[in-house]
Amino acid sequence: MAEKDLYAILGLPKNASDADIKSAYRKLAKKYHPDLYASAPASEKAAAEAKFKEINVAYGILSDPQKKAYYDRYGTDNPQHAGGGGFSGFGSEFSAGGFEDIINNIFSSFAGGRASHVDRANARIDGDDITIKLSIDLKEAAFGCDKEITVKRVEKCSDCKGMGTKNAGGMKTCPKCGGTGEKRTVQNSIFGQIVNTTVCDECHGRGKIITDPCKTCGGRGEIVKSRIVKVSVPAGVDSGQSMTYYNEGNAGKNGGANGNLIILLDVKPHPKFKRKGGDLFVEVPITFSQAALGCKVEAPTLSDKVVYVVPEATQSGTVFRLKGKGIKLLRKDTYGDLYVTIIVETPKGLNREQKNILEKFENITSASNYPKSKKN
Repeated sequence: MAEKDLYAILGLPKNASDADIKSAYRKLAKKYHPDLYASAPASEKAAAEAKFKEINVAYGILSDPQKKAYYDRYGTDNPQHAGGGGFSGFGSEFSAGGFEDIINNIFSSFAGGRASHVDRANARIDGDDITIKLSIDLKEAAFGCDKEITVKRVEKCSDCKGMGTKNAGGMKTCPKCGGTGEKRTVQNSIFGQIVNTTVCDECHGRGKIITDPCKTCGGRGEIVKSRIVKVSVPAGVDSGQSMTYYNEGNAGKNGGANGNLIILLDVKPHPKFKRKGGDLFVEVPITFSQAALGCKVEAPTLSDKVVYVVPEATQSGTVFRLKGKGIKLLRKDTYGDLYVTIIVETPKGLNREQKNILEKFENITSASNYPKSKKN
């Protein structure tokens, strides 16, 4: 059987630090924890349990200095594949078999096997993050703004304090799982006993059965509430950037921390300006006469207008740079620039008199007036 890359399972490079390994494991364990899939379809639940099992195996090896050193050296979790005859640093469980053995043994211990027992009903579970998309216009992005958004989140029921019942005697220990919140089955295999752990279908992992449910939350211990959150958008933000408000997400369980509120910013297109980082780009149309003779034009900015002198003989497409008239750079005291593209507009709907004047003008010009067109 092909070996699996333990670092890849955790989404990490091979030079990941211990802190990186721990952080990645916590994030993935939270994402694929079986409690979150208690009511999911069977296929989705099975996939999550397999993934949860896999990341715990990877972490069980990479978080142990001795096991990690062996894995880093030989690129395998199986001593036989590395040419060894049973490396003692891994213990006897590595003397035969490969990755599948490790999965079963470690996960059995993690889920309640011989080494330890995890009480699912009392396990600390952090709340989920909430992500909300916030649309703002270019001016709000450039100068910053304050917004109020409505957030629906899961909160602990204030009436029953998250217990699901106001009455101390309003619940009983689940008779099916004995209060662990888990259903465990043992299978015998050539590798020994394999313990499979799933969420108790009677109490759905709580370990308790509510006999006198709280009328406010219906015995769930939590309710969904809408609340107004004030959001301060700093000057210089751009689409795709986000702001995180810690502990403003869904409530955790069994003392777990609240999730975070993540504001994902979307800056709407502007009818006049194009943006690239801190720089702004705008087109300013002028007449043929203004381009030929030179003129003063008003170049728009996001806050006001700037008078700019266009020299005579300016060609269409000429770009002028107005330094510092762009957007403030995020968390810096510097500004981008404004690039003004001059567009010489050709007149439309000319009457006969206007056409005659232009024809006379054309007749008295020479090649020196049109060096690019090479007029004869």
